Amino acid sequence: MSTVDRTNERLSVFKTYKLYVGGKFPRSESGRVYEVTDSKGKWLANAPQSSRKDARDAVVAARKAFGGWSGATAYNRGQILYRIAEMLEGRKDQFVREVADAEGLSKSKASVIVDAAIDRWVWYAGWTDKIAQVVGGANPVAGPYFNLSSPEPTGVVTVLAPQESSFLGLISVVAPVIATGNTAIVIASEKSPLPALSLGEVLATSDLPGGVVNVLSGKTAEIATPLAAHQDVNAIDLAGADDVLAKELEIAAADNLKRVLRPQPVDYAETPGIDRLTAFLETKTVWHPTGSLGAGGSSY
Repeated sequence: MSTVDRTNERLSVFKTYKLYVGGKFPRSESGRVYEVTDSKGKWLANAPQSSRKDARDAVVAARKAFGGWSGATAYNRGQILYRIAEMLEGRKDQFVREVADAEGLSKSKASVIVDAAIDRWVWYAGWTDKIAQVVGGANPVAGPYFNLSSPEPTGVVTVLAPQESSFLGLISVVAPVIATGNTAIVIASEKSPLPALSLGEVLATSDLPGGVVNVLSGKTAEIATPLAAHQDVNAIDLAGADDVLAKELEIAAADNLKRVLRPQPVDYAETPGIDRLTAFLETKTVWHPTGSLGAGGSSY
């Protein structure tokens, strides 16, 4: 009995991209989508166009997740970030295809970028339990006190992903935020959001708690404006904003004294250093009396 070849009879299975908020995959509350095309104008997919309501929902999810994530040990956060790198490695072919389409690259060049992005994630995973040793420590004081400084996460951070570097740039701005215990609301590249939306699928199948990273797509200015003014957002990274939008968002962010990381020229292929790790950390300093031992006045 012969087998019938039905290869040519299959219908194409088009992927429906969704937002990633609170560990779930909602469509935009507004019901809107917009067309995403490659560098030659070929249609790739319809991406959800986030609304202000979606942005507010993402803040609620990020705030809810902050206590558990910031309270986890640095070693545990490193384990979870490394697990995400493992998941990225397993879906490398998908990301190579999406990056090639998004940035108009050959598959070989896109593969180099994806490899660098995965390596970058591993690099930040290794910093989770080391950054405190670099920026914290004991301070010499003139008195019978211990004086200890230690870094703590700022809180909920809005991240405007780079517009042109759809994956390596995205990883380079998201990983350091969560490595240090913050939670993130990521606004994907407006022109090339698909790698960011696929990253949400990786995060959902890793050990990362829901709400630690929330991914929104759509018009950058429309989503970022209410987030910059939101009273429950503690900081904002303006990497993906142009000069005009960056100034507007910086003014809005001043209302509740948000930390603001201004946009600057960055070669994401270069080793990043620890600037983005320290950008969203606060320093807590504790004074503790040493006490006195015996009549000789010795102390510990």
